[in-house]
Amino acid sequence: MPLFWKAYTSDVTSFIDELKARKPTLEEEQRAGRARLWDKHIDRDAQAEYGDAAVPQQPYVYQTKT
Repeated sequence: MPLFWKAYTSDVTSFIDELKARKPTLEEEQRAGRARLWDKHIDRDAQAEYGDAAVPQQPYVYQTKT
């Protein structure tokens, strides 16, 4: 290894590091957004009731029952 060897960082990595340096609360805001949109409590009993109430679909939906 040369004496003045510098580790490579990609353009994307340097952009993300610069973005985090300019806005230190970025990761906290991302976690809050994820919690608001995706991390939801699932009511298993209600999901089971919805599944039980589903009406089975006939193979060809546009054909009337005869």
